[in-house]
Amino acid sequence: MRRREFAVGLAALGVAGCTAPEENEPASPTPTAPSRPPSASPTPSASPTPTPTATPTPSPVPRPARFEVATAVAVITELAGRIGPREASSAGYREAATYVEGRFTAAGLDVRRQTVRVPAGVSWGVRVPSGQADNLIATSPGFDGTRPHLVVGAHLDTVPQAPGAEDNASGVAIVLELARMAVLRPPRLPVLFAAFAAEEPRGDGDLRHHYGSRHYLAQLPAEERRAIRGMVSLDRVGTGPNVRVRTGGRAALTVADALVATGRRVRIATSRGTNRGSDHWSFEKVGIAAARVGGHGYAGYHNANDKPNLISRPQLTRTAALVWAYLL
Repeated sequence: MRRREFAVGLAALGVAGCTAPEENEPASPTPTAPSRPPSASPTPSASPTPTPTATPTPSPVPRPARFEVATAVAVITELAGRIGPREASSAGYREAATYVEGRFTAAGLDVRRQTVRVPAGVSWGVRVPSGQADNLIATSPGFDGTRPHLVVGAHLDTVPQAPGAEDNASGVAIVLELARMAVLRPPRLPVLFAAFAAEEPRGDGDLRHHYGSRHYLAQLPAEERRAIRGMVSLDRVGTGPNVRVRTGGRAALTVADALVATGRRVRIATSRGTNRGSDHWSFEKVGIAAARVGGHGYAGYHNANDKPNLISRPQLTRTAALVWAYLL
């Protein structure tokens, strides 16, 4: 971290002035000083009053760019504990979006909402209505989407019956922490952070999935799309013995390769695989190198047991450390 040193200096200057008599004004007679008795002691001169010195105001010490697992767990507890299921067209999703927007803003990022229309359908065996949900797009002030940058995202919605601690409050919590850290220590490339809406299926097939990330890319100008150097989707990152890195197999493997190489460098175990079940797939389909981080199987998958007690703090820390090292 850079340390800024501030020095405060104050100087005081006193000026005394005399005024001469105006022309034609009679001068006052000069008084004769009385004679001093020989035995009289001289009058001591007064000591000058010292000028007070201002005490420098200490500058605030910035927080280090360090992953705070307790903060991530608090986010998971809020989303999956207090708010609960966040199906994309529900009031729960809208409350969760407001909460996450506030966290991005508090970290010092600018947040833009994108409205995504979602159709009625069946999500993991439960009928869901049509409606709309918002993507949250967060960037540092001055971000220029036409310049080379990275995208790091996580889906905010859940299937209707699940509180979604692992799927996917865990991914959202790490995205929020990485965003906060990136404000304190800018990565090698600017990063656009996203909480995507409506990733969960609303029916069978590719076109009934990943609505938020598909909408984001569909409205993105060609120049900004070309400026994306890679995308990481954090999806189910709070359980498992290592950090899974997976791709859909369509675009270049540069992001996945870099993540695995970073894992070797910082001594974080990774495992490779193929997967098209998260928002990275939307980016791969338009030719952008992307990878999903996360996705170990667990007992609470898409059911009412997906609660905060399932989350492993060491796994959150490993995952965040890997992606942060990749961003740097």
